Amino acid sequence: MAGAARPGGPGPRRRLLLLLGAAAVSLVGAQVTSETREVPEHQPADIPCAAFRSGWSSPRIEWKFQKGSSLVLFYYGGELTEPYKNRVQFSPTTIRFSTVTRADTGKYICEVVGDGSQIAKSEVNLIVQVPPSKPLAHVPASATIGSRAVLRCAETDGSPPPTFRWYRDGALMPADPKTSPTFRNSSYTLDPATGELIFEPLSGFDTGDYSCEANNNVGSPQKSDVVRMEASEVNVGGIVAAVVVLLMVLALVAFGVWFAYSRGFFRKRKE
Repeated sequence: MAGAARPGGPGPRRRLLLLLGAAAVSLVGAQVTSETREVPEHQPADIPCAAFRSGWSSPRIEWKFQKGSSLVLFYYGGELTEPYKNRVQFSPTTIRFSTVTRADTGKYICEVVGDGSQIAKSEVNLIVQVPPSKPLAHVPASATIGSRAVLRCAETDGSPPPTFRWYRDGALMPADPKTSPTFRNSSYTLDPATGELIFEPLSGFDTGDYSCEANNNVGSPQKSDVVRMEASEVNVGGIVAAVVVLLMVLALVAFGVWFAYSRGFFRKRKE
């Protein structure tokens, strides 16, 4: 019947899961080496298999690629899997990419099994270097003095992830405002890893033109557009005026109801 699995054996997806599971069990207790390599995007990259032992007889070599929770076979059964066949050259000691892209960032796992119980494993964390793009500064146009104000700097292309700096009126904001005469009247925290700048509480001194910068030491640092934030007092006069207007409206409604009752509009008609 079309689409049915062939009798006598598991389907392709189940066979792949069985292979990965069996490999994971067999490598328990194996010696593992690990290293990190950084390569610019669109450049060739060599990833060594430190687990390979030239003295082992007829070793079986497998490569896997792990990105987040995803784990796929890279080299198995003596051949490269799709889509690596046209991009990668294999040798027992190394795999070589003709060119890498940001999608190739991840962990490359080489597993070598010799005769008997000989097992070795090596890992290479590949970071494909990508310069940051122009970040986006999320800055409120206005915020109330005494409140909590959060400014965010966002950038999604840089690899490795960039760190962030903030500027007010063109001046670099230090991590600790108390160390600078320019910013000592401000109260804020700055997280270079996330790009968050939090004022708590906001003061009148915090009004200004804000911009942020992303940098990962790959290419040139990138700056956002400038966005102005106004720190303003609570508009007490406006609140009082609104309350007065509301009371007047309620008084008019109450008068209208009284007038209607006094004229008998709400009385039941007698038959």
